[in-house]
Amino acid sequence: MQFFLYEIAARVVAIYLCVDCIRTVRSGLVERKITSFSYHAGILDWLLDWSTRSVFHRETAPVAYWIQIGIQITLLVSCFFVAIFGWWHPNALSIR
Repeated sequence: MQFFLYEIAARVVAIYLCVDCIRTVRSGLVERKITSFSYHAGILDWLLDWSTRSVFHRETAPVAYWIQIGIQITLLVSCFFVAIFGWWHPNALSIR
């Protein structure tokens, strides 16, 4: 039963992250700017203070812009994989 709940939770979170990544990539491509995660702040600062996040414009910082688009697309593909196939547990494949 616990394994089943992990599968449901993993798929729900993956679907939410897929939708969020699609929205981020789509708005980044349309507006020609994307907001990134903060590299210098900790996770608590990132969660509490949204003003520390950097905005990369396609015209002024094209390399950083495309790196952030690539990171979001990689996250999208991995979340899509988890949403389709579920969460893989290493102990589930062990032969007893």
